[in-house]
Amino acid sequence: MRPTPAELDRWSDPARIRGLLESARTIAVYGLSTDASKDSHRVAEYLMHAGYTIIPIHPKADEILGVPSFRSLKEAPHAEIVDCFRPSNELAGIVDEAIAAKAGAVWFQLGLMDASAARRAERAGLTVVVDRCAKIEHARLLG
Repeated sequence: MRPTPAELDRWSDPARIRGLLESARTIAVYGLSTDASKDSHRVAEYLMHAGYTIIPIHPKADEILGVPSFRSLKEAPHAEIVDCFRPSNELAGIVDEAIAAKAGAVWFQLGLMDASAARRAERAGLTVVVDRCAKIEHARLLG
């Protein structure tokens, strides 16, 4: 099922995004690449320079950007935002992990959408952002 126009408006509302970026200090980057040319790497590096604590989530890496990496959110320290860089068909499982880890928000990067997972996250009390880039939104709203 596709998101409704009201859901899309809510999940991409600039005021909610600004509030989230102003209040959060820790961001788990789920799918953070070890390759510096990849978007996930550039976004995480930008967010680090903007003052956020980054928690890399990667199935095989031990360290990314000089920070210890974790295999899953279950193994990682608490994150206020879970920034997703995995394909849309993996978002449901990531949302399940984020809910179990008591994250405050899930953020689906540009081009990513799973409306059912987003609704489940919202029902569990998480703030949801979809189809937005954290780097772009931070620069636009707070930069």
